[in-house]
Amino acid sequence: MTLFQPKKIFLTLAALVFSVFLINGISLNGCALEKTAGSSTCPSIPSDPGTNFFSPEKDHEKINSEVLHYLQNYHYKKQKIDDGLSDKVFTRYLSDLDWNRIYFLQSDIDDFQVLKYCLDDAIKQDDLKPAFMMYNRYQIRVIERLQYSIDLLENRMDRFNFQLDEQMKIDRKDSPWPRDKAELDDLWRKRIKNEVINLKLSGKEPDKIKELLEKRYKSQLSRINQRNNEDVFRTFMNSLAQIFDPHTQYFSPSISENFDIQMKLSLEGIGALLQSSNEHTKIVRLIPAGPAEKSGLLKPGDRIVGVGQGNDKEIVDVVGWRLDEVVDLIRGPKKTVVQLEIIPADTVDENSTKIVKITRDTVKLEEQAAQKKILTFASRGVSYKIGVIDIPTFYIDFNAYMEGREDYKSTTRDVRRLLEELVQEKVDGLIVDLRDNGGGALEEAKALTGLFIQEGPIVQVRKENGYTATLKDPDKSMVYGGPLVVMINRMSASASEIFAGAVQDYNRGIVIGTQSFGKGTVQSLENLLKGQLKITRGKFYRISGESTQNKGVIPDILFPEIYEKDKIGESALPEALPWDTIGKVRYQPLPEISAKIDQVRAIHDKRKKDDPGFLYLAKGIERIEEVRRMEYISLNENTRKKERGESEKKRLELENMRRAITGEKLLSDVTELENNEDDELSQVEKEDEKDKFDPMMTEAENILVDYIHVSSDRIAQRK
Repeated sequence: MTLFQPKKIFLTLAALVFSVFLINGISLNGCALEKTAGSSTCPSIPSDPGTNFFSPEKDHEKINSEVLHYLQNYHYKKQKIDDGLSDKVFTRYLSDLDWNRIYFLQSDIDDFQVLKYCLDDAIKQDDLKPAFMMYNRYQIRVIERLQYSIDLLENRMDRFNFQLDEQMKIDRKDSPWPRDKAELDDLWRKRIKNEVINLKLSGKEPDKIKELLEKRYKSQLSRINQRNNEDVFRTFMNSLAQIFDPHTQYFSPSISENFDIQMKLSLEGIGALLQSSNEHTKIVRLIPAGPAEKSGLLKPGDRIVGVGQGNDKEIVDVVGWRLDEVVDLIRGPKKTVVQLEIIPADTVDENSTKIVKITRDTVKLEEQAAQKKILTFASRGVSYKIGVIDIPTFYIDFNAYMEGREDYKSTTRDVRRLLEELVQEKVDGLIVDLRDNGGGALEEAKALTGLFIQEGPIVQVRKENGYTATLKDPDKSMVYGGPLVVMINRMSASASEIFAGAVQDYNRGIVIGTQSFGKGTVQSLENLLKGQLKITRGKFYRISGESTQNKGVIPDILFPEIYEKDKIGESALPEALPWDTIGKVRYQPLPEISAKIDQVRAIHDKRKKDDPGFLYLAKGIERIEEVRRMEYISLNENTRKKERGESEKKRLELENMRRAITGEKLLSDVTELENNEDDELSQVEKEDEKDKFDPMMTEAENILVDYIHVSSDRIAQRK
């Protein structure tokens, strides 16, 4: 079992791209966008004959002009196209090409310096030659490194000394660029040696290791040689666009032309959103009720290193593959099986991979629907009925709505029905679970909030032109007015943050969990000559005037953070728009509850010190922190074996700690643990297992009952 099993899941691709809602596109008809390209103000950089692999095309110049027009006139962030921007684009482009500093030499960077402060002028003149010059040098260096690796594996692999005490730096993004070819060769020798050790520790034989790594690097070399002008242009355009903010993105023609089918296929595969992460493909979000989420076998942060078709076919190594190539392998017909070899997100041992099998299927809207349950909770000699509503996403059946069907499904409609049923059941309090809810329809966030208040403003939306609109709940009826606790975590984003923020602003209930994602911006999708531009054109603000951008929602009562805040969340993204405030709107909050929250927090702080579930979480987080602090990895095989043994021992201790809490049989050794993880449980058994152990939900029940207890009017009612 992995350390933390996320409870549910996140944003669909549509929600990510449209980011809650789309502002109407702007026509460029009548705009004089075509310019006469003048000579570049950027000098050339040295190049060898026959190494100019790529060059800009005429259409690229026109698209650059369109992109620049949108960025200058319609992006929320007003940023001048000047030397300051040129410096940022230069640095970002280098990072996008060689983030870990394993390809370029210091001499390359020295050559590039003449371009550092002239890219702004080149962009304004639709001159893309400087960007292509840099990419051509990059292409040379990548080919050199792959050829070196193949030669090393074919002719010198037997020279590795696995007893030598040497180390390799894990993250080189802030390291100096290699001074010369000899230093770069040594760096790559260590990289290959590390990969060999990884495979040896996983049980593979030397001949198989040699075959696998040769195949990996030859495959990478083949794909590198298939790059084209469009790949270069897309890379540079995104380096420019994402200087404005991380959600502004250029979609090349090949991507935008297949946009609808990509969204559909993402829901007819395994139901996971993926992104490139160094040489791996990382799982970013799981689609609510999708095959991956329902299986319980994958979670955000897992890295995919291999893909296989069916139950028994060979797994293809995909380290170093392009994202679209990996996605093509993972997709397939419904009801077929795909095997994924992954490095789990919470693993301490980077050598440890596991293979999971997912049956491809379609995500059905009804499976994403909000669900309820009633829990009986005893405290202080009193039995309480606790209602729980789990909302995986903010959904609406747009097709049925547009057809005028009265029975169309939506989050608010479903939750209204569930609330009415819970009121009939006379629950003492309610928990709304928004953990891992990545957002969805803005209208649903507004309407859902209206079920818990009488009427009033819910959220403000400020556009790039400074105009601010306030979205209100006009319905004076309140479906549920009892004690309320809202659960959020780092993966709660966008519409989830709007709802949780409104609950806080109205003093309507207690928000508990961890700091939310901080996705508080609005995007529109604009058509270009070829391709599309997703551009940030607005920000969300709470009715208190505080933005949800970057900072997210801070819970009233904080739980342990299991996600890496410096790697997951808006604040972890380069060039994320800042948190800020605007004027608050007039609204009528309920009576102040901060004193009650302080009392409940004090009770919680005392209880969590001895709570087995929270002690387990703390132990697991401590274990993950060990990995986060690692700067170097040993290249001594015996040292690695010892480290792996210690890691497996800690993993077994942690699993038995969980089993002791749930009453399951303790495991005697790591082999038994691995066999247990490989067992193919039924879906019902997996869901039961997840529900059985959820320390945060258990504590949410405690907090809700404490809140009821400190509310004297509720105590009086119970008496």
